[in-house]
Amino acid sequence: MAETRSTCPYCGVGCGVIIEHDGAQIRGVRGDPEHPANFGRLCTKGSTLHLTAAPVAMRQRLREPQWRPARGAAPETIGWDALNERLAARIADVVAQHGPEAVAFYVSGQLLTEDYHAFNKLARGVIGTPHIDSNSRLCMSSAVSAYKKTLGADAPPASYEDVEQADCLFIAGANPAWAHPVLFRRVEAARAARPDMRIVVVDPRRTETAELADLHLAIQPGSDVALLHGMLHACIWEGWLDTEFIEAHTQGFDALKQRVRAMTPAQAARVCGVPEAQILEAARLFARSAATLSLYSMGLNQSTAGTAKNSALINLHLATRQIGRPGTGPFSLTGQPNAMGGREVGGMATLLPGHRDPASAADRAEVARLWGLDASSALPDRPGMTALEIFEAAARGEVRVLWIACTNPAQSLPDQALVRRALARCELVIVQEAYADTATAALADVLLPAASWGEKEGTVTNSERRISRVRAAVPAPGAARADWRIARDLGRALEARLHPARQASVFAAESAEDLWLEHREATRGRDLDITGLSYATLDAAGPQQWPYPEGAAGGTQRLYADGRFATSDGRACFQAVAYAPPDERRDARHPFTLNTGRLRDQWHGMSRTGRLGRLFEHAGRPQVAMHPQDMARRGLADGALVRLRSRRGELVLAVRGDAAQAPSSVFVPMHWGPEFLAGRGADGAPLRGVNALTTRARCPDSQQPELKAAAVAVERAELPWRVVAAGWGVDGAALAALLGAFDYAWRHPVSGPETLGRAGAGVGAQGVAGAASVGEQFEAACAQPAAPALLARLVAALGLDATGTLRYADTRRGRLRLLRLDAAGRIVALLSAGEADAGWLVELWRGAESAAPLGRRLLAPEGGAAPVAPRSPQVCNCLDVRQDRIEAVLRDCAGSAAERLAALQRQLRCGTQCGSCLPALRRLVEATPVELVV
Repeated sequence: MAETRSTCPYCGVGCGVIIEHDGAQIRGVRGDPEHPANFGRLCTKGSTLHLTAAPVAMRQRLREPQWRPARGAAPETIGWDALNERLAARIADVVAQHGPEAVAFYVSGQLLTEDYHAFNKLARGVIGTPHIDSNSRLCMSSAVSAYKKTLGADAPPASYEDVEQADCLFIAGANPAWAHPVLFRRVEAARAARPDMRIVVVDPRRTETAELADLHLAIQPGSDVALLHGMLHACIWEGWLDTEFIEAHTQGFDALKQRVRAMTPAQAARVCGVPEAQILEAARLFARSAATLSLYSMGLNQSTAGTAKNSALINLHLATRQIGRPGTGPFSLTGQPNAMGGREVGGMATLLPGHRDPASAADRAEVARLWGLDASSALPDRPGMTALEIFEAAARGEVRVLWIACTNPAQSLPDQALVRRALARCELVIVQEAYADTATAALADVLLPAASWGEKEGTVTNSERRISRVRAAVPAPGAARADWRIARDLGRALEARLHPARQASVFAAESAEDLWLEHREATRGRDLDITGLSYATLDAAGPQQWPYPEGAAGGTQRLYADGRFATSDGRACFQAVAYAPPDERRDARHPFTLNTGRLRDQWHGMSRTGRLGRLFEHAGRPQVAMHPQDMARRGLADGALVRLRSRRGELVLAVRGDAAQAPSSVFVPMHWGPEFLAGRGADGAPLRGVNALTTRARCPDSQQPELKAAAVAVERAELPWRVVAAGWGVDGAALAALLGAFDYAWRHPVSGPETLGRAGAGVGAQGVAGAASVGEQFEAACAQPAAPALLARLVAALGLDATGTLRYADTRRGRLRLLRLDAAGRIVALLSAGEADAGWLVELWRGAESAAPLGRRLLAPEGGAAPVAPRSPQVCNCLDVRQDRIEAVLRDCAGSAAERLAALQRQLRCGTQCGSCLPALRRLVEATPVELVV
């Protein structure tokens, strides 16, 4: 086995990984103990990366360029050379007829910095369009806007080491226990080492992060600015300000003081729905602690008041001088691995390379010089359209060519009805992807196969401004290529058509390193100067933080220690922002507020994590979480199907009672898109996942959409006819194609037990082998029994139309049960339609144990089969430790909570790997009584 050091492709923590491989296939992965972001620790997602590169997970990889002859037709394979010429001709023709602004790019925070740089040059330097934006617009643009307004530059001033040095952690609009689990392990360790540390969490839900807090402020959705103004009011009243710092290093405080005068803690308490005493205590802890570090993410960013929320928090840091010292600072947590790198390289509509401004003629001229453009090839003279503006323009017919790279807007953008209209109206939709089965790939005219994690070279920048190397361990499959090379090759072909008189190509780069060196030069003398870095330095010394100018001995750990900020006069700028409620508020027709967020073991649209059955063990069924009181008032029980309706669309989901939810609020994980959850609305229109409900209302400063507060109605869905199906070695794509045919349906992969991979297992013939074998589970519901043709398609997808299938049918009551067993008597595939409970069959199938002892009861009418106990919920994903085993151990363990947890970990080892399950283990320790035998 060979080993290659690289970086995890998931969240913005930026963990180092060591890839184990044989040169052709990735065989394993472990955390890099030398990487300063994680010191060897990985979360459940990172520790299973190698499984996403296993053959069973690679079946849907794009391997060859493809072009659809017509919308809806099967794509045809085309070689790269022919594709580049054909694509260049089509784009050049559109530019000639409609101008360069008829072309737009929507790229991704999952691209490497070198990829971003290539796309930026393709868009602005070759085609001449300013319309290039990133899905980071949905992630971090409000944080960017606020940093620039207050501190002068998009530069998070703190480092991960500040977690260990903080006396107070103020966590707002973030759930790092699930979204940034490796960083949260540092929080837990810091708290254990320094018990006097205080943790304040601001979140409408009682998340696993909030459970660790000394003070949890469960504010009303969208009321963050009121809370922060109320806290600042208290600081002013109590004299908890650093007036010397304010006078010497800031400006604009008087206007802010006037703004917060009316937002007393009492008034803030009324707006936020929390006790006034909690606001006063939060203000005291924030201001009076020796060092306060704030951690914040999407709860502040994804809002119509996103920039205002971020600015109000930074105001507090400046007013109390909780900045520029160890353990202090406003620290935004990025959601994607290279959202920061994309901002550095100018791969967004409102940015140019090196934190330059596209509205500045001087900045444009400097970039043109760096790129070797002559006077006739000036850059576009204004910022481009941002993400949602691009899709709105496409829906109007103004954007005719839309190039989408490494992102899945048909799942992730809000207001999916708009997204579908935009893609349908475009003349040419180009999708550059690693996987062929994303929702957006299905709507593309051209599919470009891209290399993925473990197959590409470059760099990424994490949340603490730390640049890490990404390295290739194995070749990309088929003809797939690095994203930068795809953009470069098309750029060269387009240059020949659009700029035949150019003396030198914008795309002289022959490697990722060449592109990185161009990017490095664009930072010279800027706030993010990295001219002292090189690939060789990163290879020899490991990941480094910027700024790292030429001649420096190392990177800069903490910014603004000297009190001088990145503004023209060196003073930070207080922002006198006003509180405004969410754009969309509850009313009689839409009495609930919908919040969206992450699951512990999934990431974004699940195009990668959604291929691993084991990552569905923690939360496998798409559900809407609702307060039990709200459920009781509507007569809803756990598992009941409900319709969520917003002003834009609807969605059918199973409901789950959750006391962590605030009354009148509901929560749906952001991951459930049309690849895994779909159906038809009451009017017969297709349902498109959770973002059919969300609003494209957005922050006026950052243009980041509101994904945390949509007004919805929750109504019982009368869909009495159910179908449950499952199978090993079946075609998941065929099941996915059936989702929209039912009124409600969902599917996901299921991990098979080791017994499936043993010799003579029988199911090996179905293409299932090894401990990582994957099956598919499918559930659907209809208002009336499904049409025979639809049921026949489902039966065929499961292979239940083959000879030897066991069958029970009751046409009078609309029931059907089909089973296919292997030679050992295990269920290979099953279908149960029209029955009240088929859970026992699914448990038999998942356990891969012989069903032969049940004999005729397998086909007996409902109620005739022996019950099979449902599987206990999985708590520890790393070691597959379930709740029943944990409770059994805890019942025999006496002592303090810490002693019982330690005994549990010694016996079962749960929580000793990635640690993501530690909050759940602590809850079980508290909830499980000791049963001592006398």
